[in-house]
Amino acid sequence: MKHTTNYTDTFIEVAEDCPVSKAQIPSEKEIKTLAGFQYEKIIKNPYIFSSDDIIFEWYAIKNDITETEKQEEWEKFFSKGQACLRASPLAKRYGFGIHHNSGGKVAVFPVESEEYQKFMENISVVKVKAMRSKRK
Repeated sequence: MKHTTNYTDTFIEVAEDCPVSKAQIPSEKEIKTLAGFQYEKIIKNPYIFSSDDIIFEWYAIKNDITETEKQEEWEKFFSKGQACLRASPLAKRYGFGIHHNSGGKVAVFPVESEEYQKFMENISVVKVKAMRSKRK
């Protein structure tokens, strides 16, 4: 069975315990981190990649997976469940909402932006909260 982290027509709200009220861009030295990678990939390519694409690409980088190995590794990686973008540091720590469009492609929006507010008010978009950083 193939698992997926993709959503459609869904907006991931910032976590309840997100420490910022205004979105922060991961710093230059954080570019090599998961947050930096996800931010760069999504902000430069809005609605180009799916959640699966982004999550697998980070896994491929961290594990030195070559282009020729990618297809086989993709199958193995998604043969079991993976954490979705609800666990992304962008939504948990940096103050970005993550929108999945009808095709499952993602874009990020700062919590203080007009676009973020529009997603929150749009009844046709499913809303889910990012995972909390700390357990209650």
